[in-house]
Amino acid sequence: MRKIILLITCMFGISVFSQIKVLKNESLVEIGKDNSVGLYKKEDKYTVNYQDLNTSNLNTIRAFSFQNLNGDVSGLYKLITDGFISAPEENIVLELPNDIIELHYERNYGQPTVQFIQYINKNRKYVGKSQFLTQKQVDKVFGRTNGKYTMYDKAPTLNQEGVKKGGASTASTATPASGAKKKAKK
Repeated sequence: MRKIILLITCMFGISVFSQIKVLKNESLVEIGKDNSVGLYKKEDKYTVNYQDLNTSNLNTIRAFSFQNLNGDVSGLYKLITDGFISAPEENIVLELPNDIIELHYERNYGQPTVQFIQYINKNRKYVGKSQFLTQKQVDKVFGRTNGKYTMYDKAPTLNQEGVKKGGASTASTATPASGAKKKAKK
């Protein structure tokens, strides 16, 4: 009887003090990826991962995330592609819940390109920069070439009164602050 109680006590002690715990496997879906930039979805949260070229360690991977509340992913894609058509004079500044993102447009080898510049935790001291992306690469990242854009490209469920009053608080549908100031001065 003592041996059985000792055996049960030992088994109970091992299970209570174990260090490894099995967690629920949450699915992360890749929307699109090109080289070191990728767009991923987890439930209704979208994350852009990129290799940070601004650090001396080229193995540094940075990310910024946002919810697709009012068609923000489609809005971001449209904002980026509109910049390829008519390049803005200044960087387009987007405020996300945790970070500030700038879209920096530049011509490389005669082609218009865009670069993500991330101010980590909204702090101007910590900056991450992605590689420059062409229109074709942006299409690939946003799943336009593999058809996965249908995962986020739905009509926004925003009432028209919120749009007229400026009630939409998404960065992707708002007019960029930097471009609006420059046009007003002219």
